[in-house]
Amino acid sequence: MTARAADRARYDRATTHLDAPVAIVDLEAFDANADDLARRAAGKPVRVASKSVRCRALLERVLARDDFAGIMSFTLAESLWLARSGFEDVLLAYPSADRKAYAELAGDPKLAASVTVMVDDPAQLRLIEDARDGGWEVVRVCLELDTSLKLLGGRVRVGARRSPLHSPAQVAEMARAVARRPGFRLVGIMAYEGHIAGVGDSVRGHPLRSRAIRLMQATARRELAQRRAEVVRAVRAVAPDLEFVNGGGTGSVQHTAAEDCVTEIAAGSGLYLPRLFDNYTSFSGRPAALFAQPVVRRPGVGVVTVLGGGYPASGAAGPDRLPVPYLPEGLRYDPQEGPGEVQTPLLGSPADDLLIGDKVWFRHAKAGELCERFEVLHLVEGETVTATVPTYRGEGHTFL
Repeated sequence: MTARAADRARYDRATTHLDAPVAIVDLEAFDANADDLARRAAGKPVRVASKSVRCRALLERVLARDDFAGIMSFTLAESLWLARSGFEDVLLAYPSADRKAYAELAGDPKLAASVTVMVDDPAQLRLIEDARDGGWEVVRVCLELDTSLKLLGGRVRVGARRSPLHSPAQVAEMARAVARRPGFRLVGIMAYEGHIAGVGDSVRGHPLRSRAIRLMQATARRELAQRRAEVVRAVRAVAPDLEFVNGGGTGSVQHTAAEDCVTEIAAGSGLYLPRLFDNYTSFSGRPAALFAQPVVRRPGVGVVTVLGGGYPASGAAGPDRLPVPYLPEGLRYDPQEGPGEVQTPLLGSPADDLLIGDKVWFRHAKAGELCERFEVLHLVEGETVTATVPTYRGEGHTFL
């Protein structure tokens, strides 16, 4: 029996009392992935990205470790909710225009002490000032550095379009804009190198493309390491009490951790290890989060139909954004239909061994987005479901 077949047998036995659709997290794999992230961070604390987990119980589990510290959140409303739930160090990774939430933040000493907001434009500071509604708690602020690699005088850009702050001079000027305004305190710098951390460099069946990605990433790492160090020096000249410099992502943990100016690493997807993180040469992990759909039809030889399963991930539309049939091995989508809203035909010889009511296990393309489809996660240890915990959705929250 292969390792994957053994996992399927475990998951089927653990969930035999549960009707699909059902979502699980294998805690042994989750903890092993956390160990790997911490090992690659080489002693620097890992700040867990909540958008990649979206389950308070699992955030609490990983933050109980000594090598993880703090949350990187994705909306201001979520940040306030987490802070009220007892999480004391929440860094909002994206700028917000939520005036109501800013008023709550500025009017509550506990929230203001626990939450750091992201800015990269003086207009965002003005929005916060206008939203205060009489609350004058000091708002903790982090600046985001654009990590994109610019070539040929800026005519070629590699990387996500995020912050407008690219040069040390631009970031330092934004730091001065924060320092000039009462009611704000600059405490951190964040830089997410998505073109390194979130792009696999070993694309199956495409050796030339993989080699080109590795060359691009090596160039980008060198350029960013030098520029990030210059940015930190420039900002510390304005804000000498800077508390943290955050960088990284699951795919670049060990490279970012090697930079002296970086004080903490961000990661989250690597805990669940969705399918987009299969194509890396620098690390490997264990799939920890899966969902199962039930077989409801057997249309013919080599074909079964499961209920639902059309759970595409965000990003540029394409096959890599789709869940992948994982267990039993050897199933594939019908190219004429793909994963459907209410039914999904699957092809392959393993279909002939599946009965009505059997489970087919899938891996989502991305990490936390799976939790927007399920209200609970069943936590599996060995062959047993040892706990059932709510996702954000299960607690009544869909922040985006």
